[in-house]
Amino acid sequence: MRALALLGVFLIAKLTVMAGRPLPPSGWVPVAFFWQDALAALTFGALDRSVNRPWFGWSIYCAAVPYIAINAAVERVLSSPLTWPMIGAARGTLSDSIKHHTTLPNLGLVSLVLAAGLAFPLLVVRLRLPFRMIMAMALLVMGLGPLATARIETNGLDRNPLLALATTALPRLSSSGVEPISGGAWRASPFGSPASAAADLSRLRGVAKNRNVVMVVLESAGARYLRPYGASNDPMPNLSNMANSAIVFENAYSVYPESIKGLFSVLCSRYPAMDTNQDSYSRIVTPGIASILKAAGYHTALFHSGRFMYLGMESVVQNRGYDVIEDAGDIGGNVQSSFGVDEPSTVRRALAWVDSLPRSDRFFLTYLPIAGHHPYDTPEPGPFPELQDRDRYLNALHYCDSAVGALLRELRDRGIDQKTLFIMFGDHGEAFGQHSGNFAHSQFIYEENIHVPYLISLPGITDREIRVPDTVSLIDTAPTILDFLGLSSRPDYQGSSAIDTRPAMGLFYTDYSLGLVGLRDGRWKYIYELESRRSELFDLDQDPSETTDLSGSLPDRTATYHNLLLRWSQAQKALIQRETSTN
Repeated sequence: MRALALLGVFLIAKLTVMAGRPLPPSGWVPVAFFWQDALAALTFGALDRSVNRPWFGWSIYCAAVPYIAINAAVERVLSSPLTWPMIGAARGTLSDSIKHHTTLPNLGLVSLVLAAGLAFPLLVVRLRLPFRMIMAMALLVMGLGPLATARIETNGLDRNPLLALATTALPRLSSSGVEPISGGAWRASPFGSPASAAADLSRLRGVAKNRNVVMVVLESAGARYLRPYGASNDPMPNLSNMANSAIVFENAYSVYPESIKGLFSVLCSRYPAMDTNQDSYSRIVTPGIASILKAAGYHTALFHSGRFMYLGMESVVQNRGYDVIEDAGDIGGNVQSSFGVDEPSTVRRALAWVDSLPRSDRFFLTYLPIAGHHPYDTPEPGPFPELQDRDRYLNALHYCDSAVGALLRELRDRGIDQKTLFIMFGDHGEAFGQHSGNFAHSQFIYEENIHVPYLISLPGITDREIRVPDTVSLIDTAPTILDFLGLSSRPDYQGSSAIDTRPAMGLFYTDYSLGLVGLRDGRWKYIYELESRRSELFDLDQDPSETTDLSGSLPDRTATYHNLLLRWSQAQKALIQRETSTN
């Protein structure tokens, strides 16, 4: 009886999640979306009967129903049940985002599922529902489930919240018996690459010798929303102005669509790995770019408008060669939020540090804004009417750009800009439903999640816009900076200098919700979902919005990319595990 009631609660929750969403016209839809709910209910029923203690069954039921109700609201917003990585991220820093979604409709949805949890045990008893027949149907649905999900694109909405919690606590990928491989050999296209159409940047190798370095990592800045990348609006005019005399990389990709692991790839030119937590990266001994520059005589500092406590950022930034690292707690600021402080306060703190240095000394300044992150709150109104979240996001980017503009202007007024190398890029993108269920940034690896702006400016040297169409990765950042400065890179760096402008693939993944690995190879973009074993292949030249899957019509290319990505992700996991277990 309790298993049947729980199945009813699962069905009500799933129906509230699916309401209003477009569904494929197929008879497999009910099986594809409900089979995991049937599996969870049957598993609970078997456990309940084996223990055969009413108090045990009711305790599990009473704990499960509120969790299911909360997940229904989460899935309406994020199109994913809670996973262990998502629960790990839901710390105090996210309280403003959680408040933003604590709306009457979402509270009503939670109340509906809770009410179903109270009502179904009574209904099962009073209506004398045919337990065996219903469970037999559930068993049939469960058995056909894997076949149905192979035919229907579910984007992970078929997952049951209890099973999602259990499965994401387990490794998604095995690295047993895999030989760890370092270096960047994975990025050579298995199909060969056509000659690069990019401008020859080799003349710029070493031109920034003895210059300062200012690196700005823009929070949640997707390339598609910015004027230099074809957007009709211009939310970041200072960035656009910088692009007029900078090297603009048209196809730059984050390694992981989330800030912390992405920052590790930037600072240490190393890929993070599937099924690894942030804390493990503190044991990676590869020196960060700040360590190398400090050894070369640079003063080094990192200023973050957010909070290092979020998702364990301390493990990535501590002991990486920065003389000074300050976040919102150190900076204070005029405006406080759960995410951090106002950007002007961070810029003032950074400039004060620059002013404290002897003018003849070189410095490496890293600025990490937080503006751009959901819930896109800004202390002052922006230029875009706020009709929806995307408008608020554009205003947040504009607010961030104002602070970046102030930093650039103040450095110029001090006469420092002419002896400085500027590098500015987004840490990941931001999604607003361009693909079904794709919101925010961490759940998927479509273009809106991982295609980022990437600009390098050398005042006095780059006096015009230079556009580079080749694919580059944020993992290339440290080698690129060193190449401009005329300093040697490291053999354990997995990125390569963007000055080379030789064709290379971009590799990326996420394990925040679904397990997804992907690559960009020239015009081709490939994505593989570990759970459903589904492939997607897109020709971005003809289909930049990633709407037409060509994997079925190009099986050889699909299979080659699939095998390469599995080997890469397994080898990278083996490499990280080996290093973190011995250090």
